[in-house]
Amino acid sequence: MAEPIRIDGLRAFSRSLRKVDRDLPKGLRVALNHAVDVVIDAAIPHIPRRTGRAQASVKAKSTRTTARVGAGSAKAPYYPWLDFGGRVGRNRSVKRPFFQDGRYLYPTYFRLQKTGEFEKALREALIGVAESAGVVVD
Repeated sequence: MAEPIRIDGLRAFSRSLRKVDRDLPKGLRVALNHAVDVVIDAAIPHIPRRTGRAQASVKAKSTRTTARVGAGSAKAPYYPWLDFGGRVGRNRSVKRPFFQDGRYLYPTYFRLQKTGEFEKALREALIGVAESAGVVVD
């Protein structure tokens, strides 16, 4: 599985933003969503498309302190099978080879992590939040 990117001081940064203005930590969640959108935008073209529901189910689901991607929904409950594989259907008759790291999201994340694009987007998003709070960033 993927090694998460840990940002030392993100929680302290969030608390400091709250001291300046109670609404600023909400901007932190939005900034993390923008960073995750880089991964989503790169992964969506690789996800198979019949109706587009599986592609549409991939969304950013960040909090103030974590950046996440969620996939699958009531309209696309098959997304985990599509990405990771396994057996489904009546008597588990439909088989798709199992990939522990998936086929779409994790490989895209790993590729963007190697090239540094994800970290660059994350850095720019966090700097944008800090600058909107009036903090000078060098």
